[in-house]
Parts: sequence; C-alpha cells; structure tokens
Amino acid sequence: MLKRLSADQYADGILAGNRVVLSQTITLAESTLASDQALTQQVLDRVLPHAGQSVRVGITGVPGVGKSTFIEALGLFLVNEQHKRLAVLAVDPTSQRSGGSILGDKTRMTQLAAHPQAYIRPSPAGRSLGGVTRSTREALLLCEAAGYDVIFVETVGVGQSETAVHGMVDFFLLLMLAGAGDELQGIKKGIMEMADAISITKADGGNELAARRARREYQNALHLFPATDSGWQPVVTTSSAVSGAGVPQVWEVIQNYTQQTQASGYFQRRRQQQNLHWLHEAIRHGLEERFYARPEVQVQLASLRQQVISGQKSAFGAAGELLGL
Repeated sequence: MLKRLSADQYADGILAGNRVVLSQTITLAESTLASDQALTQQVLDRVLPHAGQSVRVGITGVPGVGKSTFIEALGLFLVNEQHKRLAVLAVDPTSQRSGGSILGDKTRMTQLAAHPQAYIRPSPAGRSLGGVTRSTREALLLCEAAGYDVIFVETVGVGQSETAVHGMVDFFLLLMLAGAGDELQGIKKGIMEMADAISITKADGGNELAARRARREYQNALHLFPATDSGWQPVVTTSSAVSGAGVPQVWEVIQNYTQQTQASGYFQRRRQQQNLHWLHEAIRHGLEERFYARPEVQVQLASLRQQVISGQKSAFGAAGELLGL
C-alpha cells in the first residue's frame, strides 16, 4: 500500500510541478476510501487558488477516428512549437464484466508520453455514467495547479461521456472520418450541437478530396443548428496526424474561440456555471452513496428487488418505501 503523505506535502509537490506527487494525488482522488477522499479534498483546498489558468479542451470522436494519434500530433505541436505544458486525461473504457481497463494511451502516444513538458494520465472509466471517472474533474484541477497550460480530456467516444466532458471543458472538439458512407449518419445530433469545432481526420493518402467534401457537408449542417450561447460559430477543419497538415489550424481555432469568449465574458460565466453543476453532481453522488450505505436500506432493498421483479410491487412504490425509511 502506498504511504500517504500529509495534505501539505501533496500540495507542495503539486505546486512545485512534481509529476510523481501529482500522479500519487490523482490516484488518491480515484480511491473510494473515505479517508483518501477526505485527504484529497484537503489537498484540493490548498491548491485550488493556483488552478483555473489553463485552456481545457474536450476531445471525442467515433471509433476508428484516430483520437490518440491526433492527440499526440496536436500535443507534440503544442509542447514543441508553442512551448506549452500539456496534460492529457484519457478516460478508458472499463470492462462491464471484469471491471478491467485497457490503459493503453501511454503506449499509443509514445513520443508525447516521453516528452518532459507533457503528462498523460489514463484513468479507468469504472461504473460512472458514460465512462467519465468521478475523479476526472479533480485530476483536471490538480494538473492546472501543477502548472499545465493546456488540458486535454479524451472521452471513450460512446454513451453519454461526451455530455459529461462538455460540462468540464472550455472547448469541445469532435473528430470525424470522411469517406465512411453518408457523412451525416452515425453521429448523434446532440454531439454535433455541443461541438465548438469539428476536424475531419486522416485527410491524407488520397483521402484529401473526401475530407474536403465532408468538411463542406458538416459546415452546411452546422449552419442549420440554433445559434450558440457563446456567440461562436462552430468551425470545421481537415487534419492529418500523419503529415501534420491542418494540426496547427486546429490550435488556431481553439485560440480564436478562447479570445472571443474571454472578451465577451462568456468564458468565465461558463466556468462558473460548470462549478455549480459539479457542486450539485457531488451532492447527488454523496446522497446516493450515503443512502445505499445505510444498513436498513441494504436489508430492505434485497426484499423489495424481488417484489419488483415478480411484479408484486411497482418500482415507484418500492422506491418510495425505501426513501421513507
């Protein structure tokens, strides 16, 4: 078992940019032990004044779009050409049967993982809704306090993880493929409505024409959506992680969005709304945990489950009985 440091030791290590201590603290945040959760909150209270200075970017896309390859290409551009410090929080799918997780992002992003200005943290999705770990937001704040200028949050690209990630980032990037049939099929309208930009990946190897055609189709589709609260008009680009073409342009779009929304005040208002959203999420999660931990609920729940399964009692009736305990 990892020896626990004091809250001050964790906080001092994070603020000094110590990657080992940062990793240890994120592991602490991922723990389900009440003592570890309490210690995590003490650390967060100490480092929170130093967080909030990064640009938070959510990245999602359909399976096979090459998210990890794209993230490495954009990440290397940021650390090498823009001299940024980059943290990548990669939420991996967890097996619903075994609970195991394929933590392969470091092996897929070998160059970026080895770069001294980059920090990659794969996290098992666990049982959380849509695959976004309960600790992802805490990890984001800890990375900001450690001095990272840009934070990428990569989603699993399935379920409702996109909605959760959208609620914790400043800019939401959707990666799409060209030449895979009808360009507007197979993607939820809701995900496209959340996107601040779409990049058509793998625009290389003879696929450039199809990528440009897909770009036009998506751009036309975005014009049909209602105006965004931010006043930003979503942009569609093409990119190739292999050749690097279009990768700097994606960062330029992110910078333009950040400048525009900071000037209008939307950037800060959105962060404030997100903070309130996570407050209510934390309350709801805490209430649920405490409710199910009550001995009388655990005893009664087993019986009520059988009554609901057999049709003797309605789900709402059973729930009301439990809530009345």
